[in-house]
Amino acid sequence: MEIAEILLILAGLVLVGTLAAFGLASLKERERRAAALAFGLAVVASLCLVLTVLLPSPWQWAILAFLAGGVVAGAALFLMPIGRVEVTEPEPQTRHDERDIMFARAHLQLGTPNYVAYYAMRPENKRGDDRTRSLPGLLSSEAREANPPVFAATEATFDLIEVLRPHVDGPVHPQQIAAGGRVTDYLKGLARYWGARSVGVAALRPYHVYSHVGRGASEYGAPVILDHQNALAFSVEMAHDMVATAPAAPTLMESARQYATSTQIAIQLASTIRRLGYAARAHVDGNYQVIAPLVAWDAGLGELGRMGLLMTRDLGPRVRLGVVTTDLPLEPDGRQRDASVLDFCRICKKCADNCPVRAIPFGERNEIDGVLRWRIDHETCYRYWCVTGTDCARCVAVCPYSYPDSPLHDAVRWAAQKSGFARRVALGLDQVLYGAHPKPRAAPDWVPPKPGIKE
Repeated sequence: MEIAEILLILAGLVLVGTLAAFGLASLKERERRAAALAFGLAVVASLCLVLTVLLPSPWQWAILAFLAGGVVAGAALFLMPIGRVEVTEPEPQTRHDERDIMFARAHLQLGTPNYVAYYAMRPENKRGDDRTRSLPGLLSSEAREANPPVFAATEATFDLIEVLRPHVDGPVHPQQIAAGGRVTDYLKGLARYWGARSVGVAALRPYHVYSHVGRGASEYGAPVILDHQNALAFSVEMAHDMVATAPAAPTLMESARQYATSTQIAIQLASTIRRLGYAARAHVDGNYQVIAPLVAWDAGLGELGRMGLLMTRDLGPRVRLGVVTTDLPLEPDGRQRDASVLDFCRICKKCADNCPVRAIPFGERNEIDGVLRWRIDHETCYRYWCVTGTDCARCVAVCPYSYPDSPLHDAVRWAAQKSGFARRVALGLDQVLYGAHPKPRAAPDWVPPKPGIKE
């Protein structure tokens, strides 16, 4: 057997093995289209390998030269500065009023003092909000995606969160207890131990903090006063097989589960810090004083993407966030701007193209409060939630960064982070393997189907 033949066999086996491995991984992820294409290409590659082995030696060397040229060209393109994106470091200057967010507006009841006061302040929002309130609403039995057994479990999880909400703050131990020189690492380790995926620390800035109360136990409309110096932000992973059903009911059940997880982690962290003798407050679903994505952004957990959510490096937007603020001295990680994520979001647009109500912009970033970012249409987005009865999450489900955490997907994420050319190749492969408009996946077998849907 000649050297050329040996090299061709080795190259062919690597290619066939990679395709087969990807096919098996896709089967495990229930991605039938990707699996079929991968196995089909593996068969074609195997046939090509057999044919090239039968060719005369000069032809084999010619094929090897062609393959080597392709590798060199690919390496050169990989290293070229393709897809550069402006990354600026200004700080936003505006504090946002929690009364303006859709969750706070949706709970205003006709004729109540809060209803009257808010629409006296924001009359331009009244017509649209009244229209939204006329729709079935989240977890409604009349909603399009109503699934009574799944909605019951979801409401049970929100009941747990409601029980925990009053415990976001509490008395501080009268004596400060030394926690060692690595208290920041200790708290990060605790967060991971209790279930966090990624953790970071930011110096608390004014624009992180809401200006006025819109939800929670505090007085509606009261100024938010939070004099803590630092914030610890963390993410928790949402299960891919549940999110992939979006906008069906299981995706909201998973959202609730991870809100509960982040609530438990945040409350335990805050209580730990207070027992060490320092003030600390957990910020959880329905009882925030800070804007969690902005804190997590400045804590180095990710970048703000096209869909308006935090894009983490390993799971994209398929996370929920938690925050603890404190006056305990911590070591901030600082904002870690990621031009690769911004470039991918700029060229991808898959979330915008799959948004059922076109609430996600297709265009470039605009300057908002001094920072370049995309802004979604929150009113239209939330109104669709009130139609489906779920939090939709179609954008999260189709995002190429949201694929399961596996060696193959991790390799693609690594390449996308390092190279603009790789990002464009990854996007092209995503379109071929998974489709531009993938259909919602069926829920795991143990989840009851929506009434009217055959099992």
